[in-house]
Amino acid sequence: GMPPIRGRNARNQSLHISAVHTYLPFKLGKGTPLVIAAIADQILRTAGGVSDVLTAPFTEPVIRLGVTGLSRAGKTVFITSLVANLMDRGRMPQLEAAANGAIQTAYLQPQPDDTVPRFSFEAYLGQLTAPTPSWPEGTRQISELRLSLRVQPRGLLSGLSGPRTVHIDIVDYPGEWLLDLGLLDQSFAEWSRAALERANGRPGGDAYVARVAGFDPTVALQEPQAQDLATLFTSHLQESRAAGFSDCSPGRFLLPGDLAGSPVLTFAPLPDGKYPRGSLGREFERRFESYKRNVIRPFFRDHFAKIDRQIVLVDVLGAIHAGPAALDDLRGAMARILGAFRPGKNDFLARIFNGRRVEKILFAATKTDHLHHSQHPQLTAITKALLREAQDRADFAGAKTAAMSIAALRTTVEDTIMHEGTQLDVVRGRLLETGKQAAFYPGALPDDPAHLLAPARAGSDTWLDADYGIMNFAPAALTRRPGDGPPHIRLDKATQFLIGDRL
Repeated sequence: GMPPIRGRNARNQSLHISAVHTYLPFKLGKGTPLVIAAIADQILRTAGGVSDVLTAPFTEPVIRLGVTGLSRAGKTVFITSLVANLMDRGRMPQLEAAANGAIQTAYLQPQPDDTVPRFSFEAYLGQLTAPTPSWPEGTRQISELRLSLRVQPRGLLSGLSGPRTVHIDIVDYPGEWLLDLGLLDQSFAEWSRAALERANGRPGGDAYVARVAGFDPTVALQEPQAQDLATLFTSHLQESRAAGFSDCSPGRFLLPGDLAGSPVLTFAPLPDGKYPRGSLGREFERRFESYKRNVIRPFFRDHFAKIDRQIVLVDVLGAIHAGPAALDDLRGAMARILGAFRPGKNDFLARIFNGRRVEKILFAATKTDHLHHSQHPQLTAITKALLREAQDRADFAGAKTAAMSIAALRTTVEDTIMHEGTQLDVVRGRLLETGKQAAFYPGALPDDPAHLLAPARAGSDTWLDADYGIMNFAPAALTRRPGDGPPHIRLDKATQFLIGDRL
């Protein structure tokens, strides 16, 4: 019943909207202030969209690139190498704007959001390029970095305009947070059933399932008991992630930050039942809803909904090494991630997207340098097959998606050796644990991805006809020519897919 907001421009609309917040504090009935706040918030978002449309032709374009990953896939190294290779573009021939000289220069600028930690690019690059290089710590919180490119337009109309500036705002966030989105559509009972089912057979999961099998959730709440259950469940998630499983939500249980020890992280799945007031079950149910309201929703409202392009880094080799259960879990996690980019029936997501959609999503299998190039096509085929199945399970449509295999920082060199009368294509690198040089052959990946995906779907305990190894390599000492970024595999091809059309 609110009158239409009128005004000659977006600023007038903003003034009218401010009046909504200022002059409607009265209470019309139970829940009315929340309804008014929701209406006003939607009006603000609508006006913001109008303002963006009106000013877009006169402002410098901004690309919001989201970077996330699953199970230590290498987000920090990816961003560091990406920025370094966009600033020194000698190793980026498959990025068209770099190859044809359209990118004239690249430089870092202060990020637009003063409340988000800055991605420590200089410190991470220093670690990777030191005389004895080391891996930087992984992503534990959201961070941001703005890289600005001075680009000369190409084509028929290039002579009519001078260079323009394109800003790339890189948003780095943990993949565990992205998987939390699926919780918004679940009740505590639904989440509990799914979490207990996933826990069966996983590291630490059997211990937790046994702990709650005979537990009575209707007992009166006692905080030490609640903390014991939450601690045991968190240990199960940590052990599962260390064993190569990807879907280990709720994500903040693994990366609590300043929420560590708070009630919003002190809950765990329980058997089905009716929980009376004052019981432990009722309190866990309340805390689950608080987690959705106070942890998940602010992240997606303030950060995720603003992303234009997204790359999801996936350790496919690590999942294959961990076995069929881990690979099938990765497939399920990819489906849940795709679901995050399709609001579907979730009213909250429909509001925060407000008609916007992420335009491109790239699933990139990392650590490709752990394979000889003769096996890169097989790894890419497996990743594409995982994406196709994830699309089917997520009922996903909309954004343009792709899958490829990359190494943001190449740590090995290739070699061929004779082993027991057989010629093997191997890679050589410096071992992370000992610092010694070693040759590595992970096993022959199948040409047909179904040879891996079928046993994974069937719930096999081990691979039937092969074992696939994995090795932790340290970064290699770099000797770079002027104008070259760090060595990589297909980082330029990934960049072309993600942002090439906007350059």
